[in-house]
Amino acid sequence: MKNSILFKTLIIGIIGGSLPLIIFLATLKKPAENSNNTGYNSEYLIDGNRRVPVKNANFSGLNSIDFREASKNSINSVVHVTTKVVHTSFQRDIFQEFFYGPGAGGKEFKQFGSGAGSGVFISSKGYIVTNNHVIENASEIQVVLNDNSKYDATIVGTDPSTDIAVIKIEGENFPSIPLGNSDDLEIGEWVLAVGNPFNLTSTVTAGIVSAKARNINLLNGNADKNIFPIESFIQTDAAVNPGNSGGALVNSSGELVGINTAIASQTGSYSGYSFAVPVNLVQKVMRDLIDYGIVQRGYLGVQIADITQEIQTERSLPNLKGVYVAGVVEDGSAEKAGLKEGDVILRVGTKEINSSAALQEEIGKMRPGDKVAITIRSSKGAEQTKEVVLRNKEGQTDLITKEEIKKNYALGATFENLTEKEKKSLNIDHGIKIKTITAGKLKSLGLKEGVIISKINNEPVKTIEQLTSKLNDSNRGILLEIMSSSGRKDYVGFGL
Repeated sequence: MKNSILFKTLIIGIIGGSLPLIIFLATLKKPAENSNNTGYNSEYLIDGNRRVPVKNANFSGLNSIDFREASKNSINSVVHVTTKVVHTSFQRDIFQEFFYGPGAGGKEFKQFGSGAGSGVFISSKGYIVTNNHVIENASEIQVVLNDNSKYDATIVGTDPSTDIAVIKIEGENFPSIPLGNSDDLEIGEWVLAVGNPFNLTSTVTAGIVSAKARNINLLNGNADKNIFPIESFIQTDAAVNPGNSGGALVNSSGELVGINTAIASQTGSYSGYSFAVPVNLVQKVMRDLIDYGIVQRGYLGVQIADITQEIQTERSLPNLKGVYVAGVVEDGSAEKAGLKEGDVILRVGTKEINSSAALQEEIGKMRPGDKVAITIRSSKGAEQTKEVVLRNKEGQTDLITKEEIKKNYALGATFENLTEKEKKSLNIDHGIKIKTITAGKLKSLGLKEGVIISKINNEPVKTIEQLTSKLNDSNRGILLEIMSSSGRKDYVGFGL
């Protein structure tokens, strides 16, 4: 009897405890037809602290981007560039020179340094693009491939105006990277940065294109040295750090779209944004350096300014579009084509121009003698298209031949004759002055613009061609007698 009462009590307890659950399940809504079967309420997604209706969410891009192929295709094309920097000084032995002539018995003293960066194979024949600042002061350059094989590299040419340089290693069948089209890049598009940050080889990071045609005033100009900065960077948020310089910015197809060059940082390390030279500009520079050893650059011959609200109001412009022409260079390309101060440049060819950086990039892709259609709005409001023939700094439309360049160019330097006034003030009748100097053997020795080379291997230097031919063609050690602008003599020696 007692057991029967206990059993009835248990049954009643189970039924009583189940009733609330049965009632709760009966009141639940039928699952929505668009349920995503994730276990969450299908009507809303949680975005931060707010609920977003599923019908407004876009799932089309989720899990659709895969960087594995792009990384695999590009990582072998990116190399580690290491440099040795040697500053050489020469201590003269006056006693030995008295008996045996200039340079006799002297001793060389060397100070050593090093640097590192990245580079990208752009040819199976061993041509590599990197940044000028990576190899600028290098006495020796070594390239380490992704398979850890090492090669000595030589400088083909440099362009401080874009911070681009081309170096070369000997060999064939290197894994060159396919070139993309940086003009087709869109803001928000995924990109990869491939390089060697902090000497960590073969590193890949991802980000998006944050902006295009950025001018961050990174490069220093010098009209006397023929350096006119061209800054039209691709801005990304891919992590780039010291050592990434000269490395590849690639799109999701594994095509090169830029050369990573700089970061925006107060600490020297990545803190949000990085900048790359667009590959369409790189292509022009690298081809010139390979074909000629220097960049054959065409100039529009205008002073320009971005159109601000103040300029629009002051000049009564209808809108903020285009680039304002603040002045034209006498007898320059623009003046000869009929452009005037007060004009607004709207397009180059079919490409709309809304910043000075974008205009510099488009003109920077061209050579002297190239014809370009420039669409302007005149100060009177009329829209016109002008055909402009670009000219070089000297006002010429012809390209300089490789033979002409070789006569005035050697080991990273160009030269000029001394004036009669300079010869008289220094009390000499021979010598050639360094006009410009970029990355190369002479710069690595500490030589600078304005230094006079008076003798080469104890032979007086009387013409530019005499000097360049000996520097370019010599296969043995060289001793230079040099002189400062104040007349102080010194000697530098090096092997080739």
